[in-house]
Amino acid sequence: MEMLIYIILSLLLAIAPLAVRTERAVHIFAGLFFGVQVVAVTLLLCFGRMDSLMLYIFKADTLAVVFHILMTAVLGFTLIHSSSYLKAENVSIASYKAYYTILMLLALAISCVYYSDNVAMTWVFLEATTICSAGIIYHREFKHSLEATWKYIFVCSTGIAMAYLGILLLSTVAHHGALDYASLREVIAEGNTLYLKVAFLLIVVGYSCKMEIFPLYTVGVDANYAAPAPASAFISTALVNAGFVSIYRIYSVYAAAGDVFVWARHLMILIGILSLAVGAMFLRRTNNYKRFLSYSTVENMGIVAIGMGIGGVALWAAVFHVMCHTLVKSSMFYQVGIMRHIYDSYSINRIGNYMNINRVGAIGFILGTLVLLAFPPSPLFVSEVMIFSEIISVGSWWLLAIMLILMCVVIYSIWRRSLRLGYQINQDEVHLSAVNRRLSYSAAVLLIVAIVAGVWQPDFLRDAIDVIINID
Repeated sequence: MEMLIYIILSLLLAIAPLAVRTERAVHIFAGLFFGVQVVAVTLLLCFGRMDSLMLYIFKADTLAVVFHILMTAVLGFTLIHSSSYLKAENVSIASYKAYYTILMLLALAISCVYYSDNVAMTWVFLEATTICSAGIIYHREFKHSLEATWKYIFVCSTGIAMAYLGILLLSTVAHHGALDYASLREVIAEGNTLYLKVAFLLIVVGYSCKMEIFPLYTVGVDANYAAPAPASAFISTALVNAGFVSIYRIYSVYAAAGDVFVWARHLMILIGILSLAVGAMFLRRTNNYKRFLSYSTVENMGIVAIGMGIGGVALWAAVFHVMCHTLVKSSMFYQVGIMRHIYDSYSINRIGNYMNINRVGAIGFILGTLVLLAFPPSPLFVSEVMIFSEIISVGSWWLLAIMLILMCVVIYSIWRRSLRLGYQINQDEVHLSAVNRRLSYSAAVLLIVAIVAGVWQPDFLRDAIDVIINID
Protein backbone atom coordinates (compact mmCIF):
# COMPACT_ATOMS: atom_id res chain seq x y z
CA MET A 1 0.00 0.00 0.00
CA GLU A 2 2.82 2.40 0.85
CA MET A 3 4.48 1.79 -2.52
CA LEU A 4 1.21 2.33 -4.36
CA ILE A 5 0.71 5.70 -2.67
CA TYR A 6 4.30 6.67 -3.49
CA ILE A 7 3.94 5.74 -7.15
CA ILE A 8 0.57 7.48 -7.60
CA LEU A 9 1.68 10.68 -5.86
CA SER A 10 4.96 10.80 -7.75
CA LEU A 11 3.25 10.12 -11.07
CA LEU A 12 0.61 12.83 -10.54
CA LEU A 13 3.18 15.41 -9.48
CA ALA A 14 5.43 14.48 -12.42
CA ILE A 15 2.74 15.09 -15.04
CA ALA A 16 1.15 18.07 -13.26
CA PRO A 17 3.54 20.66 -14.83
CA LEU A 18 1.99 19.93 -18.23
CA ALA A 19 -1.24 21.53 -17.04
CA VAL A 20 0.21 24.81 -15.72
CA ARG A 21 1.26 27.99 -17.52
CA THR A 22 4.12 29.48 -15.51
CA GLU A 23 7.63 28.47 -14.55
CA ARG A 24 6.86 29.17 -10.92
CA ALA A 25 4.04 26.61 -10.94
CA VAL A 26 6.40 24.09 -12.51
CA HIS A 27 8.90 24.73 -9.71
CA ILE A 28 6.19 24.18 -7.10
CA PHE A 29 5.27 20.77 -8.48
CA ALA A 30 8.92 19.86 -8.87
CA GLY A 31 9.50 20.84 -5.24
CA LEU A 32 6.54 18.73 -4.15
CA PHE A 33 7.86 15.79 -6.16
CA PHE A 34 11.22 16.14 -4.45
CA GLY A 35 9.41 16.35 -1.12
CA VAL A 36 7.65 13.05 -1.82
CA GLN A 37 11.04 11.40 -2.39
CA VAL A 38 12.37 12.79 0.89
CA VAL A 39 9.29 11.72 2.82
CA ALA A 40 9.33 8.26 1.24
CA VAL A 41 12.93 7.46 2.21
CA THR A 42 12.46 9.04 5.65
CA LEU A 43 9.39 6.91 6.39
CA LEU A 44 11.16 3.79 5.19
CA LEU A 45 14.18 4.50 7.37
CA CYS A 46 12.22 5.47 10.48
CA PHE A 47 8.94 3.57 10.31
CA GLY A 48 9.10 1.33 7.26
CA ARG A 49 9.06 -2.42 7.24
CA MET A 50 12.48 -3.07 5.78
CA ASP A 51 12.62 -6.12 3.48
CA SER A 52 8.82 -6.36 3.44
CA LEU A 53 7.15 -7.17 0.11
CA MET A 54 4.99 -4.40 -1.38
CA LEU A 55 2.50 -4.87 -4.23
CA TYR A 56 4.05 -8.33 -4.70
CA ILE A 57 6.91 -6.94 -6.79
CA PHE A 58 8.66 -4.32 -4.63
CA LYS A 59 10.89 -4.72 -1.60
CA ALA A 60 12.40 -1.91 0.48
CA ASP A 61 15.70 -3.60 1.24
CA THR A 62 18.87 -1.77 2.27
CA LEU A 63 20.23 -1.70 -1.28
CA ALA A 64 17.11 0.01 -2.61
CA VAL A 65 16.78 2.54 0.21
CA VAL A 66 20.44 3.59 0.12
CA PHE A 67 20.40 4.21 -3.61
CA HIS A 68 17.04 5.97 -3.40
CA ILE A 69 18.60 8.34 -0.86
CA LEU A 70 21.48 9.02 -3.26
CA MET A 71 19.08 9.57 -6.15
CA THR A 72 17.01 11.99 -4.07
CA ALA A 73 20.09 14.02 -3.15
CA VAL A 74 21.20 14.28 -6.78
CA LEU A 75 17.64 15.02 -7.91
CA GLY A 76 17.39 18.02 -5.60
CA PHE A 77 20.52 19.62 -7.03
CA THR A 78 19.50 18.66 -10.56
CA LEU A 79 16.17 20.46 -10.20
CA ILE A 80 17.92 23.61 -8.94
CA HIS A 81 20.59 23.63 -11.64
CA SER A 82 18.05 22.77 -14.33
CA SER A 83 16.08 25.93 -13.63
CA SER A 84 19.14 28.11 -14.14
CA TYR A 85 20.24 26.13 -17.18
CA LEU A 86 16.87 26.33 -18.95
CA LYS A 87 16.51 30.06 -18.26
CA ALA A 88 19.95 30.69 -19.72
CA GLU A 89 18.97 28.66 -22.79
CA ASN A 90 15.82 30.81 -23.08
CA VAL A 91 13.57 27.83 -23.82
CA SER A 92 9.83 28.13 -24.36
CA ILE A 93 7.42 27.43 -21.52
CA ALA A 94 6.25 24.28 -23.31
CA SER A 95 9.81 22.98 -23.47
CA TYR A 96 10.38 24.01 -19.85
CA LYS A 97 7.35 22.00 -18.68
CA ALA A 98 8.22 18.98 -20.80
CA TYR A 99 11.78 18.87 -19.45
CA TYR A 100 10.70 18.83 -15.81
CA THR A 101 7.95 16.28 -16.44
CA ILE A 102 10.30 13.87 -18.21
CA LEU A 103 13.01 14.34 -15.58
CA MET A 104 10.59 13.50 -12.77
CA LEU A 105 9.18 10.51 -14.66
CA LEU A 106 12.75 9.29 -15.13
CA ALA A 107 13.36 9.64 -11.38
CA LEU A 108 10.20 7.63 -10.66
CA ALA A 109 11.21 4.87 -13.08
CA ILE A 110 14.70 4.71 -11.57
CA SER A 111 13.34 4.43 -8.03
CA CYS A 112 11.09 1.57 -9.18
CA VAL A 113 14.18 -0.20 -10.54
CA TYR A 114 15.82 0.15 -7.13
CA TYR A 115 12.85 -1.35 -5.27
CA SER A 116 11.89 -4.04 -7.77
CA ASP A 117 12.14 -7.53 -6.28
CA ASN A 118 11.19 -9.30 -9.50
CA VAL A 119 13.69 -9.94 -12.28
CA ALA A 120 11.04 -9.40 -14.99
CA MET A 121 9.71 -6.16 -13.47
CA THR A 122 13.24 -4.82 -13.11
CA TRP A 123 13.51 -5.30 -16.86
CA VAL A 124 10.22 -3.45 -17.40
CA PHE A 125 11.25 -0.45 -15.32
CA LEU A 126 14.67 -0.27 -16.99
CA GLU A 127 12.91 -0.08 -20.35
CA ALA A 128 10.80 2.75 -18.92
CA THR A 129 14.00 4.65 -18.10
CA THR A 130 14.98 4.34 -21.77
CA ILE A 131 11.82 6.11 -22.88
CA CYS A 132 12.19 8.90 -20.32
CA SER A 133 15.91 9.36 -20.98
CA ALA A 134 15.25 9.66 -24.72
CA GLY A 135 12.95 12.61 -24.07
CA ILE A 136 15.63 14.41 -22.09
CA ILE A 137 18.36 13.64 -24.62
CA TYR A 138 16.30 15.21 -27.42
CA HIS A 139 15.36 18.24 -25.32
CA ARG A 140 17.81 20.63 -27.02
CA GLU A 141 16.47 19.56 -30.45
CA PHE A 142 19.83 19.83 -32.24
CA LYS A 143 21.03 17.53 -34.99
CA HIS A 144 23.34 15.75 -32.57
CA SER A 145 20.48 15.46 -30.07
CA LEU A 146 18.27 13.69 -32.61
CA GLU A 147 21.08 11.35 -33.60
CA ALA A 148 21.93 10.58 -29.97
CA THR A 149 18.25 10.00 -29.15
CA TRP A 150 17.68 7.45 -31.89
CA LYS A 151 20.97 5.76 -31.11
CA TYR A 152 20.04 5.60 -27.43
CA ILE A 153 16.60 4.12 -28.16
CA PHE A 154 17.94 1.58 -30.64
CA VAL A 155 20.96 0.38 -28.67
CA CYS A 156 19.21 0.39 -25.28
CA SER A 157 16.23 -1.48 -26.74
CA THR A 158 18.61 -4.01 -28.27
CA GLY A 159 20.41 -4.37 -24.95
CA ILE A 160 17.16 -4.72 -23.03
CA ALA A 161 15.99 -7.34 -25.55
CA MET A 162 19.20 -9.30 -24.94
CA ALA A 163 18.61 -9.06 -21.21
CA TYR A 164 15.07 -10.37 -21.75
CA LEU A 165 16.42 -13.46 -23.49
CA GLY A 166 18.73 -13.94 -20.52
CA ILE A 167 15.79 -13.63 -18.14
CA LEU A 168 13.90 -16.27 -20.11
CA LEU A 169 16.83 -18.67 -19.75
CA LEU A 170 17.18 -17.82 -16.06
CA SER A 171 13.47 -18.43 -15.53
CA THR A 172 13.95 -22.10 -16.45
CA VAL A 173 15.10 -22.69 -12.88
CA ALA A 174 12.13 -20.88 -11.34
CA HIS A 175 9.76 -23.01 -9.27
CA HIS A 176 6.07 -22.32 -9.95
CA GLY A 177 7.05 -19.31 -12.06
CA ALA A 178 8.43 -17.35 -9.09
CA LEU A 179 10.78 -14.67 -10.47
CA ASP A 180 11.64 -12.83 -7.26
CA TYR A 181 15.34 -12.75 -6.51
CA ALA A 182 15.13 -14.73 -3.26
CA SER A 183 13.26 -17.62 -4.91
CA LEU A 184 15.66 -17.72 -7.83
CA ARG A 185 18.61 -17.82 -5.48
CA GLU A 186 17.21 -20.83 -3.64
CA VAL A 187 16.91 -22.94 -6.78
CA ILE A 188 19.61 -21.60 -9.09
CA ALA A 189 22.08 -24.36 -8.19
CA GLU A 190 19.66 -26.83 -9.81
CA GLY A 191 19.76 -25.09 -13.19
CA ASN A 192 21.47 -26.15 -16.39
CA THR A 193 25.05 -24.83 -16.29
CA LEU A 194 25.11 -23.73 -19.93
CA TYR A 195 21.75 -21.96 -19.64
CA LEU A 196 22.88 -20.14 -16.51
CA LYS A 197 26.13 -18.95 -18.09
CA VAL A 198 24.45 -17.71 -21.25
CA ALA A 199 21.72 -16.05 -19.17
CA PHE A 200 24.25 -14.14 -17.05
CA LEU A 201 26.19 -13.06 -20.14
CA LEU A 202 23.06 -11.79 -21.91
CA ILE A 203 21.75 -9.95 -18.85
CA VAL A 204 25.04 -8.23 -18.02
CA VAL A 205 25.71 -7.26 -21.64
CA GLY A 206 22.12 -6.04 -22.00
CA TYR A 207 22.21 -3.97 -18.83
CA SER A 208 25.67 -2.60 -19.66
CA CYS A 209 23.96 0.20 -21.60
CA LYS A 210 22.57 1.45 -18.27
CA MET A 211 25.61 0.88 -16.05
CA GLU A 212 27.80 2.35 -18.83
CA ILE A 213 30.30 -0.48 -19.00
CA PHE A 214 31.66 -2.50 -21.92
CA PRO A 215 30.26 -3.30 -24.47
CA LEU A 216 27.20 -0.97 -24.72
CA TYR A 217 28.77 2.02 -22.94
CA THR A 218 28.66 4.21 -26.08
CA VAL A 219 24.98 5.16 -25.73
CA GLY A 220 25.61 6.58 -22.26
CA VAL A 221 28.46 8.74 -23.57
CA ASP A 222 26.33 10.09 -26.43
CA ALA A 223 23.36 10.63 -24.11
CA ASN A 224 25.39 12.67 -21.65
CA TYR A 225 26.86 14.72 -24.49
CA ALA A 226 23.48 15.58 -26.03
CA ALA A 227 21.41 16.14 -22.88
CA PRO A 228 21.42 19.38 -20.84
CA ALA A 229 24.28 19.29 -18.32
CA PRO A 230 22.10 18.99 -15.16
CA ALA A 231 20.22 16.09 -16.75
CA SER A 232 23.56 14.54 -17.72
CA ALA A 233 24.51 14.65 -14.04
CA PHE A 234 21.37 12.68 -13.23
CA ILE A 235 21.78 10.19 -16.08
CA SER A 236 25.46 9.59 -15.31
CA THR A 237 24.75 8.86 -11.66
CA ALA A 238 21.19 7.85 -10.74
CA LEU A 239 20.56 5.97 -14.00
CA VAL A 240 24.02 4.37 -13.95
CA ASN A 241 23.25 3.29 -10.39
CA ALA A 242 20.03 1.69 -11.63
CA GLY A 243 22.12 -0.36 -14.03
CA PHE A 244 24.49 -1.30 -11.22
CA VAL A 245 21.64 -2.31 -8.89
CA SER A 246 20.05 -4.44 -11.63
CA ILE A 247 23.33 -6.26 -12.35
CA TYR A 248 24.16 -6.57 -8.67
CA ARG A 249 20.85 -8.26 -7.90
CA ILE A 250 21.54 -10.86 -10.61
CA TYR A 251 25.09 -11.19 -9.26
CA SER A 252 23.68 -11.88 -5.78
CA VAL A 253 21.40 -14.58 -7.21
CA TYR A 254 24.36 -16.30 -8.88
CA ALA A 255 26.29 -16.30 -5.59
CA ALA A 256 24.43 -19.51 -4.80
CA ALA A 257 25.27 -21.10 -8.16
CA GLY A 258 28.59 -22.71 -7.22
CA ASP A 259 31.01 -23.08 -10.13
CA VAL A 260 28.82 -20.93 -12.37
CA PHE A 261 29.35 -18.04 -9.96
CA VAL A 262 33.12 -18.38 -10.35
CA TRP A 263 32.65 -18.10 -14.10
CA ALA A 264 30.36 -15.08 -13.63
CA ARG A 265 32.97 -13.34 -11.49
CA HIS A 266 35.63 -13.92 -14.15
CA LEU A 267 33.28 -12.39 -16.72
CA MET A 268 32.83 -9.31 -14.53
CA ILE A 269 36.62 -8.93 -14.26
CA LEU A 270 36.96 -9.15 -18.05
CA ILE A 271 34.22 -6.57 -18.61
CA GLY A 272 35.82 -4.35 -15.98
CA ILE A 273 39.24 -4.48 -17.65
CA LEU A 274 37.75 -3.71 -21.06
CA SER A 275 35.75 -0.81 -19.61
CA LEU A 276 38.85 0.57 -17.91
CA ALA A 277 40.79 0.24 -21.17
CA VAL A 278 38.06 2.03 -23.14
CA GLY A 279 37.97 4.85 -20.61
CA ALA A 280 41.75 5.24 -20.68
CA MET A 281 41.88 5.22 -24.49
CA PHE A 282 39.11 7.73 -25.14
CA LEU A 283 40.03 10.07 -22.29
CA ARG A 284 43.24 10.76 -24.20
CA ARG A 285 41.36 11.55 -27.40
CA THR A 286 38.21 13.44 -26.47
CA ASN A 287 38.01 17.21 -26.92
CA ASN A 288 34.71 17.78 -25.10
CA TYR A 289 34.31 18.18 -21.35
CA LYS A 290 30.96 16.34 -21.21
CA ARG A 291 32.33 13.35 -23.13
CA PHE A 292 35.40 13.60 -20.93
CA LEU A 293 33.27 13.14 -17.80
CA SER A 294 31.24 10.38 -19.48
CA TYR A 295 34.32 8.31 -20.31
CA SER A 296 35.41 8.83 -16.73
CA THR A 297 32.14 7.17 -15.70
CA VAL A 298 32.96 4.20 -17.95
CA GLU A 299 36.38 3.96 -16.33
CA ASN A 300 34.99 4.13 -12.80
CA MET A 301 32.26 1.58 -13.47
CA GLY A 302 34.98 -0.67 -14.89
CA ILE A 303 36.73 -0.51 -11.53
CA VAL A 304 33.40 -1.38 -9.86
CA ALA A 305 32.95 -4.38 -12.16
CA ILE A 306 36.44 -5.61 -11.29
CA GLY A 307 35.65 -5.22 -7.58
CA MET A 308 32.50 -7.31 -8.04
CA GLY A 309 34.49 -9.95 -9.88
CA ILE A 310 37.20 -10.17 -7.21
CA GLY A 311 34.67 -10.37 -4.36
CA GLY A 312 35.44 -10.25 -0.65
CA VAL A 313 36.63 -6.85 0.57
CA ALA A 314 36.70 -5.67 -3.05
CA LEU A 315 32.93 -6.16 -3.27
CA TRP A 316 32.43 -3.89 -0.25
CA ALA A 317 34.72 -1.36 -1.93
CA ALA A 318 32.79 -1.61 -5.21
CA VAL A 319 29.50 -0.65 -3.54
CA PHE A 320 31.20 2.19 -1.66
CA HIS A 321 32.84 3.32 -4.91
CA VAL A 322 29.48 3.58 -6.69
CA MET A 323 27.99 5.61 -3.84
CA CYS A 324 30.83 8.12 -3.73
CA HIS A 325 31.13 8.32 -7.52
CA THR A 326 27.50 9.47 -7.53
CA LEU A 327 28.36 12.52 -5.44
CA VAL A 328 31.60 13.41 -7.23
CA LYS A 329 30.43 12.95 -10.82
CA SER A 330 27.16 14.86 -10.36
CA SER A 331 29.08 17.78 -8.81
CA MET A 332 31.43 17.94 -11.79
CA PHE A 333 28.60 17.82 -14.34
CA TYR A 334 26.93 20.75 -12.55
CA GLN A 335 30.18 22.71 -12.76
CA VAL A 336 30.43 21.93 -16.48
CA GLY A 337 26.86 23.16 -16.95
CA ILE A 338 27.79 26.51 -15.41
CA MET A 339 30.90 26.64 -17.57
CA ARG A 340 28.81 26.00 -20.70
CA HIS A 341 26.94 29.29 -20.40
CA ILE A 342 30.10 31.27 -19.71
CA TYR A 343 31.95 30.01 -22.79
CA ASP A 344 29.03 28.68 -24.88
CA SER A 345 31.27 25.69 -25.50
CA TYR A 346 32.59 22.43 -24.04
CA SER A 347 35.78 22.43 -26.11
CA ILE A 348 38.83 21.32 -24.12
CA ASN A 349 41.32 22.78 -26.60
CA ARG A 350 39.72 26.22 -26.89
CA ILE A 351 38.33 27.39 -23.56
CA GLY A 352 40.54 28.40 -20.64
CA ASN A 353 41.52 31.06 -18.08
CA TYR A 354 38.63 29.83 -15.93
CA MET A 355 40.54 30.51 -12.73
CA ASN A 356 40.34 34.26 -13.41
CA ILE A 357 36.81 34.18 -14.79
CA ASN A 358 35.06 32.05 -12.15
CA ARG A 359 37.51 31.13 -9.41
CA VAL A 360 34.91 29.27 -7.34
CA GLY A 361 33.88 27.10 -10.29
CA ALA A 362 37.50 26.50 -11.35
CA ILE A 363 38.55 25.41 -7.85
CA GLY A 364 35.46 23.20 -7.62
CA PHE A 365 36.26 21.54 -10.95
CA ILE A 366 39.95 21.03 -10.21
CA LEU A 367 39.22 19.75 -6.70
CA GLY A 368 36.60 17.43 -8.22
CA THR A 369 39.24 16.17 -10.63
CA LEU A 370 41.59 15.35 -7.76
CA VAL A 371 38.82 13.47 -5.97
CA LEU A 372 37.84 11.68 -9.20
CA LEU A 373 41.46 10.60 -9.67
CA ALA A 374 41.41 9.08 -6.17
CA PHE A 375 44.00 11.35 -4.56
CA PRO A 376 43.65 11.35 -0.74
CA PRO A 377 41.38 12.23 0.99
CA SER A 378 39.15 11.08 -1.88
CA PRO A 379 36.70 8.30 -0.98
CA LEU A 380 37.61 6.69 -4.31
CA PHE A 381 41.17 6.34 -2.94
CA VAL A 382 39.74 4.29 -0.07
CA SER A 383 37.73 2.02 -2.37
CA GLU A 384 40.52 1.55 -4.91
CA VAL A 385 43.11 0.69 -2.24
CA MET A 386 40.69 -1.89 -0.83
CA ILE A 387 40.23 -3.40 -4.30
CA PHE A 388 44.00 -3.46 -4.87
CA SER A 389 44.60 -5.12 -1.50
CA GLU A 390 42.06 -7.84 -2.27
CA ILE A 391 43.62 -8.42 -5.69
CA ILE A 392 46.99 -8.86 -4.02
CA SER A 393 45.55 -11.21 -1.39
CA VAL A 394 44.15 -13.51 -4.09
CA GLY A 395 47.43 -13.39 -6.01
CA SER A 396 46.19 -11.78 -9.22
CA TRP A 397 49.30 -9.72 -9.83
CA TRP A 398 48.67 -9.61 -13.58
CA LEU A 399 45.34 -7.89 -12.95
CA LEU A 400 46.94 -5.38 -10.60
CA ALA A 401 49.60 -4.55 -13.21
CA ILE A 402 47.01 -4.00 -15.95
CA MET A 403 44.88 -1.79 -13.71
CA LEU A 404 47.82 0.34 -12.59
CA ILE A 405 49.03 0.89 -16.16
CA LEU A 406 45.57 1.87 -17.40
CA MET A 407 44.92 4.09 -14.39
CA CYS A 408 48.21 5.94 -14.96
CA VAL A 409 46.96 6.76 -18.46
CA VAL A 410 43.64 7.92 -16.97
CA ILE A 411 45.34 10.12 -14.37
CA TYR A 412 47.58 11.76 -16.96
CA SER A 413 44.71 12.38 -19.39
CA ILE A 414 42.23 13.77 -16.87
CA TRP A 415 44.67 15.94 -14.94
CA ARG A 416 46.15 17.47 -18.09
CA ARG A 417 42.74 18.47 -19.40
CA SER A 418 41.51 19.85 -16.09
CA LEU A 419 44.51 22.14 -15.80
CA ARG A 420 43.86 23.45 -19.30
CA LEU A 421 40.47 24.77 -18.27
CA GLY A 422 41.94 26.78 -15.44
CA TYR A 423 45.07 28.24 -17.00
CA GLN A 424 45.39 27.90 -20.78
CA ILE A 425 44.70 30.95 -22.99
CA ASN A 426 41.01 31.21 -23.80
CA GLN A 427 40.13 31.29 -27.51
CA ASP A 428 36.34 31.65 -27.32
CA GLU A 429 34.03 34.49 -26.41
CA VAL A 430 33.33 34.85 -22.70
CA HIS A 431 29.92 35.81 -21.26
CA LEU A 432 30.80 37.24 -17.85
CA SER A 433 27.13 37.86 -17.05
CA ALA A 434 26.65 34.07 -16.96
CA VAL A 435 29.07 33.62 -14.04
CA ASN A 436 26.99 32.26 -11.15
CA ARG A 437 29.09 31.67 -8.07
CA ARG A 438 26.11 30.58 -5.99
CA LEU A 439 25.51 27.67 -8.33
CA SER A 440 29.23 26.88 -8.27
CA TYR A 441 29.13 26.78 -4.48
CA SER A 442 26.02 24.57 -4.50
CA ALA A 443 27.68 22.11 -6.90
CA ALA A 444 30.62 21.88 -4.48
CA VAL A 445 28.36 20.70 -1.64
CA LEU A 446 28.10 17.16 -2.99
CA LEU A 447 31.84 17.10 -3.55
CA ILE A 448 32.50 18.13 0.06
CA VAL A 449 30.18 15.37 1.31
CA ALA A 450 32.17 12.86 -0.77
CA ILE A 451 35.47 14.11 0.68
CA VAL A 452 34.08 13.74 4.20
CA ALA A 453 33.13 10.15 3.35
CA GLY A 454 36.72 9.58 2.27
CA VAL A 455 38.00 10.66 5.68
CA TRP A 456 35.25 9.22 7.85
CA GLN A 457 32.79 6.47 7.06
CA PRO A 458 30.11 6.55 9.77
CA ASP A 459 28.95 3.29 11.32
CA PHE A 460 25.52 3.43 9.69
CA LEU A 461 27.14 3.63 6.24
CA ARG A 462 29.49 0.73 6.95
CA ASP A 463 26.63 -1.32 8.38
CA ALA A 464 24.46 -0.59 5.34
CA ILE A 465 27.15 -1.78 2.92
CA ASP A 466 27.75 -4.85 5.10
CA VAL A 467 24.07 -5.74 4.76
CA ILE A 468 24.11 -5.12 1.01
CA ILE A 469 27.06 -7.44 0.34
CA ASN A 470 25.84 -10.17 2.69
CA ILE A 471 25.05 -12.58 -0.13
CA ASP A 472 26.74 -15.71 1.18
